[in-house]
Parts: sequence; C-alpha cells; structure tokens
Amino acid sequence: MKTSAGILPYRIQQQQLQVFLVHPGGPFWKNKDLGAWSIPKGEYTEGEDPLACAKREFKEETGQSIEGHFQPLGEVKLKSGKLITAWAVQGNVDANNIKSNLISIPWPPKTNKLIQIPEVDKGEWFDTTTALTKINPAQAAFIHQLTTIIAMSI
Repeated sequence: MKTSAGILPYRIQQQQLQVFLVHPGGPFWKNKDLGAWSIPKGEYTEGEDPLACAKREFKEETGQSIEGHFQPLGEVKLKSGKLITAWAVQGNVDANNIKSNLISIPWPPKTNKLIQIPEVDKGEWFDTTTALTKINPAQAAFIHQLTTIIAMSI
C-alpha cells in the first residue's frame, strides 16, 4: 500500500479559521479547481518517519519551511487505496511566494514523451467552508478534524 504524509497549515484571521492548500501543477490540473486542491504531502517508505516526510514534502512543494506544534489529524484512505497521514500546524505560509520542485510526467498521457512541471502551481489560504469545496473530497476529513480540535480548545 502506498503511504503519504502531509501538513495542513492553519491560521486565525479576524476570528475566522483559515487553512492553506496547494493546487497540483501540470496540464491535467490546469483548469480543474473544485475538488482538485490538496494539503502539501508526499509519499514515504516503510521505516521512514511520516512527520519528517511531511515536513520535507512541504518544503519541496512550497519552497518554505514550517515549524510549530504539529497536531495529528489522523489518516484517510483515497479511492486509489493510498493512505494519507496528516498533521495541522498553526503558522504562516506566503501564498504569493510558492516555489515548487519540478517533476517529470508523460504528456500527452500514455506516451513516452516526458515534460517537466511544477508539482504545485499555486497555494492559497481559504476559510474552511471554501476549503471544503476546493480540497480533494477524501482529504476533507482533515479539515473537519482540525475544526473539531480548534472548537475544543476555545
């Protein structure tokens, strides 16, 4: 089974909870919006520390580091069978300064031609209502869990 780990940054702006999501790069995702966004995340291998992987992937996908108290949000299973583990952390990410790593993908699909694309083409802060429409539906559980944690801490 493939496993990924990611981080859901959050902040409180004018008494409103906001979360930071990223949009995948490349031609396939170019005109997709609702349900296409994600937490910054990436795959890890057996024996690798998932939180260390999540921090590394965050840096690779945004060009920025994030520190703080990492609150576990649990796991979700995607339709593909991949298991994603996530943490929330309060902090700030400069959405206007995203510098993602490049990856190679076959394009057009099912060809031997490879193109280089940014893994993430943009990041943005959203209030939780908007975020729930933007995020991949399987990952919405992370936003719900964060909302519960925040509500319990007030």
